Amino acid sequence: MDAVLKQASELKRSLLDFVLEAEGDLAVSLETFSAAQMSQLAKSPYQASDRIDLVVDMFLTEGRVGNRTPIELFLADRPDLTKSDRDLVNSWQRSVLGLFAVAQIEDSGFELMNWLTAKHYRVKIKNAQEQKQLSRVKTGEILLARIAPVTDSGWMFSAPWVLLGKLGKPKLAVAIGNFKQYHKKHLYSDAPELMTEAWRSVEQYHDEFVDFFGSNEVTLSGYELDRKMAEFQKITAQNRLDKSGINKAEMLKNLEREAVISQVEASEGAVGVGKASAAIDRLLEDKEAPKMAIPEIKLPEHLKKAEYVTALSHPQWGQMFLVNYPRLKAILEAPDDRDSQETEKIVHQCLADSEMNAYVWERLAQQYPDAMASLLQQTLARPGFELQPDLRALLQEFNKSLEPELPETASVPLHLHQLFQEAFLEVNKPQPKGNNKRSSKGGFQK
Repeated sequence: MDAVLKQASELKRSLLDFVLEAEGDLAVSLETFSAAQMSQLAKSPYQASDRIDLVVDMFLTEGRVGNRTPIELFLADRPDLTKSDRDLVNSWQRSVLGLFAVAQIEDSGFELMNWLTAKHYRVKIKNAQEQKQLSRVKTGEILLARIAPVTDSGWMFSAPWVLLGKLGKPKLAVAIGNFKQYHKKHLYSDAPELMTEAWRSVEQYHDEFVDFFGSNEVTLSGYELDRKMAEFQKITAQNRLDKSGINKAEMLKNLEREAVISQVEASEGAVGVGKASAAIDRLLEDKEAPKMAIPEIKLPEHLKKAEYVTALSHPQWGQMFLVNYPRLKAILEAPDDRDSQETEKIVHQCLADSEMNAYVWERLAQQYPDAMASLLQQTLARPGFELQPDLRALLQEFNKSLEPELPETASVPLHLHQLFQEAFLEVNKPQPKGNNKRSSKGGFQK
């Protein structure tokens, strides 16, 4: 294994030199990829220099020059490499970026568990410098790291890592939420079956939304929409139980009814989560039971108090809850009644609003093409603006992804669902009598 690790290190250095010294299309691709990733990772826990090294490492497998990755270009440039070397470099296409728990410290490395997928890896230390850097890592601590295969069962660290230390359940849930924010494409990178199921669940949730509301677009007061969403999720949870056939066991009913439904009733949330946690423990041991669960979706407090909120649903983009959408739509429907100052304010608010994603803008542009083009020409002072092709470029200018990302309604693996439930229970546990101080621990993101 030592010889393989040494060879892997040398090949990796050659690959990096090839990419960093490249000119032409490869250099342009690296610059474009790096700019996008560095912007996305600006508030990540990586230090500046480590962030750069991570982005370059990600580029090796995620970057594209035409239809080829940098690894493929490197191998084409090095026909002298042996078959074993070529196979080793090619295997790095399967590199994994994850949030790893240190399950065990071994003589030559670690056994790590990827918290996102519960998969285990034996990661070997490459050299004395790496050994020194990792000497402070302890069992149970969490590493944000990217690893690459070396053999069928052995892996190595592929980029700088971040040691997050030992995390309680609420803080671990927050770390997973942060990982999803910064590395959404890597959520289940080593478990494509989980990603497939998650995307399938988004489509199913959309169909259920349309069946319940009678449309993929509904506008209600924030209070009424919150009430209807709670009712919708109760019905959806029961329908899933009925269709799955697992409702024959009372404990599985508790899983959905207590863990999902009771959280809607805040006064009973912690009790329901406690019951559900025990149910999930048993469910995880049942090989025939589903291994994914649908998270609860709750409206933020500011939306509950809004006069009007529009809920949009899409089979890939998921559900969007929008306050400014009704006002923007009204402007497009009655262009002659515009107040120029107020209209400009609303347009800029909508462009800055992350919830007003590319699908929302393209939907409105399709419904009101002439009014949308005129509106953007005037409010942005761009008289030559045309929806084709300028709209997509404008959306990218305001950091809006042109492709759907896995939404909050997607199902999550049961072990993560259990973690979120237990973190919720811990954060909301009753305070001792006479102690009016709230816990300093914040909530968590899914």
